[in-house]
Amino acid sequence: MKKNVHPVYYEDTKVVCACGNSFTTSSNKKLIQIEVCNKCHPFYTGKHRYLDVEGRVEMFKKKQEKAKEYLIKLTPKKKEKKEAPQPKTLRELLETM
Repeated sequence: MKKNVHPVYYEDTKVVCACGNSFTTSSNKKLIQIEVCNKCHPFYTGKHRYLDVEGRVEMFKKKQEKAKEYLIKLTPKKKEKKEAPQPKTLRELLETM
């Protein structure tokens, strides 16, 4: 390998969270400061809540219904063509000629 190309690799990097939790790992930085860790993140602590603010699912469904109505208005109505019945057999085809 080439010399003086790779960054310095620290085996004892200290990671410090805003909540006060700290642990060691390996990195190319000597100190890493983070805002959220596994000790204070709501998902890992069990305080995670799913919020349905203002009925987002219902709002989405309403938008989809309006979009369908709008598309129906935009599509031109096809004229129904009344065609003569097609002959079912070769004999019927020859008789019409």
